[in-house]
Amino acid sequence: MASRLHEARALVRQLIIERLEAEGFPGLGEWVEVDVPTEKGHGDLTSSFAMKVARYTKLPPVQLAERILTSWPETPLVESVSVAGPGFFNVTLKTRWMAEVVNLVRANPATYGNSDIGQGARVLLEFVSANPTGPLVVVSGRAAAVGDAMARLMEAAGFRAHREFYVNDAGNQIRTFGQAVWLRLRELVLGEDVESHWPEGVYPGDYVKDLAEDFMAAHPDTDVAALGEHDFDRLGAWAAEKMRSRQEAVLARFGVRFDRWFSERQLRESGAVEAVIQRLKERGYLEEREGALWFLSTRFGDDKDRVMVKSDGSYTYFVPDAAYHADKFDRGFDYVIDLLGPDHHGYVARMRAVVEALGFPRDRLEILIIQLVRLVKAGQVVRMSKRRGQFFTLEELLDDAGVDPTRYFLLERAPETPMDFDMDLAGLRGTDNPVYYIQYAGARIHSILRQWQSSGQIGVPLDLSYLTAPEERTLLFLLAQFPDVIARAAVERAPHLMPRYLTELAGAYHTYYRQYRVLEETPPVRQARLALSEAVLAVITRGLNLLGISQPEKM
Repeated sequence: MASRLHEARALVRQLIIERLEAEGFPGLGEWVEVDVPTEKGHGDLTSSFAMKVARYTKLPPVQLAERILTSWPETPLVESVSVAGPGFFNVTLKTRWMAEVVNLVRANPATYGNSDIGQGARVLLEFVSANPTGPLVVVSGRAAAVGDAMARLMEAAGFRAHREFYVNDAGNQIRTFGQAVWLRLRELVLGEDVESHWPEGVYPGDYVKDLAEDFMAAHPDTDVAALGEHDFDRLGAWAAEKMRSRQEAVLARFGVRFDRWFSERQLRESGAVEAVIQRLKERGYLEEREGALWFLSTRFGDDKDRVMVKSDGSYTYFVPDAAYHADKFDRGFDYVIDLLGPDHHGYVARMRAVVEALGFPRDRLEILIIQLVRLVKAGQVVRMSKRRGQFFTLEELLDDAGVDPTRYFLLERAPETPMDFDMDLAGLRGTDNPVYYIQYAGARIHSILRQWQSSGQIGVPLDLSYLTAPEERTLLFLLAQFPDVIARAAVERAPHLMPRYLTELAGAYHTYYRQYRVLEETPPVRQARLALSEAVLAVITRGLNLLGISQPEKM
C-alpha cells in the first residue's frame, strides 16, 4: 500500500508530465522526479525537472518551469506551486488532503508505515558473532542494536528477515580458552600461584575465575590435580558453551533474539569445509604453490590471492568462513548481510571474491562495518583493555544506562561512524537525554488521552478540516513521511534514520503542546486535535518499537 506522501509525489509527477505534453514536449517523463525538499521553505515537494529537460525543450529552465506553473490545474491535492532559484518547481499540498493521514494512522496504528517494497525477499542478517571466549563488549552491543533494528525495519518494509549469530566454537582459541580455565581451576582448588607464570596469549580476565567456580559447582568430584593438557579441548568446549549461554542471556535482556545460533564446530563436523574446497577446485579457482593451496581471489578484484590450505595441511580461518557463506546462499537467501567489527576491513574483498567464485551473485552479499564505541564519563574516556582482562562489558553498560538509552545511543549515528557514548547523558532522566525527549512526547499524549477519557465528556464527529495551524500542518507532514522513513532505512540499511525522524516528530509535538491546549478548545477543534495527538502517539510508539525501545505511558 502506497504511503500518503508517495501517492502525492506520484500524482504531482504525473501532473508535471501531462503539463509538459500539453506544452508540446512529450516523452520526457523519465527525467521528471519529485522529492521532499531537504530545506524548509521550498514547499512540501520539489522537482528539478526544468533543469534536466531544458536542453530538449530549448527553453531556459526558469521559463519552462513558469510555463508549467501558468497552466497548472486546480486539484484536491495541490494548494499552490511556485518557481524558485534556477528553475526548481515547488509544490505546497493542501492541508485538508494531508490531514487524512490521521485517519490512516488511527485505522491501523500497529502496522501504519508498513510496505511491500522488499517483495518478500529472504534476508539473512548475521550480527554480533562475538567469540565465545569472553563477555560481550560495547561494540558487540552496537552490532546487536544495529542488526536487530535493521531486521525490524526490513520486516516492516516487506522483507523476510532471519537473524543469525555465528558461534566460533572451534579452532585453537577454544583450546586456549580451556587452558585458561585449567589454570584458574588450579588456582581455585589447589591454591597454585598461576599469575606469576601466566602464559602469553591465554585469556587472563576475572570472568575465567567465575567459569572455574561454575565448573566446580557443576562437577564437584573433579580431580583438578589430574587435569592436564589433554583436557584443554574439553574444558574449552564447556567454557565456550557456558559463555555463549551468558551472551544469549545478556542479548535477551537487551531485546535481541536470534533465529539461529550457528555453530562453527558443527559446520566443520558436517564436512562443509572440505566440500567448499572441492567446489572451488572444480570451478578452477584453487592453485597449489609452495606446498599450500591458494584461492585465486585476485580474479575477483581482491588485492592478493589467499591461502586456504597451509603447507602442513591445516585450514586457514578463511575456509570455514567460506563454507559458512556457501551454506547461507545454499539455504536460499536472496540477500546475505554481515555486520562486522572495525578490524574486518580486509575481510570484505576476499569474502565477496569467494562468494562470486562459488557461483553466487556478488552483489547479494553486503558487508557493513560497525565502528568502535568510546565510553565517555565526566568528560573522560573510559579506558578498556581486553589484553589485561579489564574491559567494560555490555552487561555493565546496561546496568549503568538502562536498555532504552543504550539502544538509542548506539543507533542514533550511522553504524559506519565511530561514536562516543556519553554515559552521563544516557543516565539523565530529563529532556536533555534524547531518548527521554522522544518518550516524553509520547507520555504527554498518554496523559492528554487519560484526562479526556476520565472527563466523561462525549466526543463530537471528527472533522479534520479544523487542523489549520502551521504547527498542525508540520505534524501532518511528518506523519505522512513515516512510511518513507521506514522504507528508506530498510533499503539503505540505515537504521539511524529512524532516531532522527523521531526526534523531529517529538520536537514538533513538544512545540505544539506548548502553544495549543488540546482539551480546552471547542468540541470540534478538540476532537480533531485529540485525533492528531493520538496519531502522533501511535507513530512515536511504532518508531521506537522498530528500534527495540519502549514507550512508557507515564514518566
